[in-house]
Amino acid sequence: MKKTKLLVEHSYDFDLLGLVSPVKDYKLAWGINESLGIKLIMESDLEIEFVSSTNLKISQYFLSLPFGFIQLLKNKSLNSADQVAYLIPELKNVDFFLVIQDETGQASADAFIQQIAKIPYIQTVMKLDVNKIKSKENLLTY
Repeated sequence: MKKTKLLVEHSYDFDLLGLVSPVKDYKLAWGINESLGIKLIMESDLEIEFVSSTNLKISQYFLSLPFGFIQLLKNKSLNSADQVAYLIPELKNVDFFLVIQDETGQASADAFIQQIAKIPYIQTVMKLDVNKIKSKENLLTY
């Protein structure tokens, strides 16, 4: 019997910011809300099941936009075996990711970088190229 494989091309039509900050996720979300004038709201933890039978719970904050969303994801977490695991393992130095998808173009990543960089407890803000990240599929949460 001949086998047929289904190849799925995912769309990565969002901007990705990497944030380095030693604070807890709720304090960072509050600082981003104050700085950008938005209202990120804590959602239930994002659960990712890997083929290697380990599960990963990632805290997330979410804001729904009319034509998109803004999402704050924590990179570092504990997996189901109580070991440190990362949402994006090749970027272990990044503490949080801010995913910005806005079809209208009103939520500009460059403007966000300028505002977020002013928050005193954020050490670094960088725009990341999603296409250069190996485990970019982990960022697809919808």
